[in-house]
Amino acid sequence: MRSILHDIPAHLITLVEALRAKLRDPKFLARHRVRPQDFTRQRQLTFPVLMLLILQKTIKSIQRHLHEFLDELAQDEIFEPVTSGAVTHARAKLKDTAFLELNRDCVRPTVYGSERPIPRWRDHRLLGVDSSLVRLPDSPELGQAFGWKESSNQNGATGTRYPEGRLSVLYDLLNRIGHDVRLEPSTLGEVALATQQLEHLQPGDIAIQDRGFSGSVYFALVLQRGAHFIGRCSKGSFLAAQEMFRLDRAPQSKVVWLHAPSDQKAECRRLGLPWKMKVRFVSVRLPTGALEVLATSLLDEARYPTEEFLSVYHWRWGH
Repeated sequence: MRSILHDIPAHLITLVEALRAKLRDPKFLARHRVRPQDFTRQRQLTFPVLMLLILQKTIKSIQRHLHEFLDELAQDEIFEPVTSGAVTHARAKLKDTAFLELNRDCVRPTVYGSERPIPRWRDHRLLGVDSSLVRLPDSPELGQAFGWKESSNQNGATGTRYPEGRLSVLYDLLNRIGHDVRLEPSTLGEVALATQQLEHLQPGDIAIQDRGFSGSVYFALVLQRGAHFIGRCSKGSFLAAQEMFRLDRAPQSKVVWLHAPSDQKAECRRLGLPWKMKVRFVSVRLPTGALEVLATSLLDEARYPTEEFLSVYHWRWGH
């Protein structure tokens, strides 16, 4: 028995219609197949069927998910069985760019273009950026593309290796959608990769990041986009942050001139960035009793009360 859903929100109907139109567009197919002859034969795993199968995501085995999915499409009619190996072969004909275009042209316009109000904090979108190291399947092709990581343990090198990538996501923390995803070799640092993703920031956005991203050049690059930043500080970072950690008081707020370190001034000049900027440091008390210090370009304490920064930064953990 199949369930019938009623009262589906209008923006979700708009999204489904936009996705359906994309998946049926021959030009979309042509842009995102590996070879011109791919997906030209009318088989069970057509281009739209394969895309829908992958978009569903599942923790079930490929074969079980495939059988249930085709059974749903067949609507109680007899369908020709398809093996999981056929899915593997069909997926090899598909470019990852198909999903990037769906997100750019269908998902994001539906979320931000609808008339319904979307969650914001004081009229700002909150965008987090973070990355993780990913152990990739062991294959010569992936090793050549991403590089090899040597395995080691407490006794040193084990003599084995595996391909390793870095996955970085720019994410709307309140609306829970990804803006940009990059999978690159792990040798590319997280800050360098996140810097590439700043091109997706819009004026008025607030970029929220963890300690590893809180540096003068990165902050200046965010400001260059007309956006703001909230960055967590380590105990050994900026002098103003070190002083707040030493005093161990919260909530506190202090605006200072932040000067780029001497070894970063040349980089600022090369990128056309200012080598000094006004930055506000705020201290907040975590539920554990520990002190946290944040650096932000939101200087107006009346509009952005210090007490709210604890909740705002906490939203980053949904990333």
